[in-house]
Amino acid sequence: MDSLAAAPGTGPATSPLPVLRKPRPAAKFEDLPTGRSLVMAILNVTPDSFSDGGKHATADSAIAAGLRMFYAGADIIDVGGESTRPGAEDVSPEEEQRRVLPVVAALVKAGALVSIDTTHASTAEAALEVGAAIINDVSGLTLEPGMAELVARTKVPYVLTHRRGDAKTMSSLTDYQDVANDVVAELRGVRDKLYAAGVQPEQIIIDPGIGFSKTDEQNWELLRNLDRLEAMGHKVLIGVSRKRFLGTLLTVAGKAALPEERDAATAAITAITAARGAWAVRVHDVGPSLDAVKVAARLGAPNPGH
Repeated sequence: MDSLAAAPGTGPATSPLPVLRKPRPAAKFEDLPTGRSLVMAILNVTPDSFSDGGKHATADSAIAAGLRMFYAGADIIDVGGESTRPGAEDVSPEEEQRRVLPVVAALVKAGALVSIDTTHASTAEAALEVGAAIINDVSGLTLEPGMAELVARTKVPYVLTHRRGDAKTMSSLTDYQDVANDVVAELRGVRDKLYAAGVQPEQIIIDPGIGFSKTDEQNWELLRNLDRLEAMGHKVLIGVSRKRFLGTLLTVAGKAALPEERDAATAAITAITAARGAWAVRVHDVGPSLDAVKVAARLGAPNPGH
């Protein structure tokens, strides 16, 4: 057996986060578990994300946090260097890459399957070069020039998220006739751009963008109508973890629940969406959601789009 050492940059060998000295073989998308929904863990390497901004703002702390998620059973680690919360400030691709690339490289070396959470084609390409296997792009209707061509050329899986506007404007862009139908129609419009660039249908993963340019009630309405998203014929990723509409639901004495108080509600949605065939859920707290998807699978959830 290989000897153990502390995680890179996390301190002496007494660290509680041991990793193999030798790199593990690179994880591959096609080797992900089948028969249950997958758990994508959120790793924000940012100072200003809504739930955990600043907790993992250095490469060392982010790598340590990512390893904890990996060892807790996360199927995918989603690494992002720019907050997408409403009102967040833009981050240049150069700064974004400074934050995320060492983290992506270290987690890949440890054997994790990593996705890069970015709206910038240059950051996505740089992350792929150091081992990321999935592009998770929340740009929605504002798809950056070059992104579709990158996805077509590299043939990697690509998460197509619904969002109107950007972090500063999306909260004002919530006028829908029928939110589920409109979201599907707008996703199809972006999908057509991907297809025109040469992206293949099997590369595309659909994310309805819960919390992005939607009101609380619109978020619930989308969750009630996941079958309309699934009818597009792609894998479906659901990301509700700790989002504001859950805090509103859990309001006590006029005070909305804090982000870290929303994990039980997140796990409940994980179980429900997994039971309805979601391909994956994107969460902050790995353990409860991993338990939830296993329960859903044991109860006979539909095969989640593998």
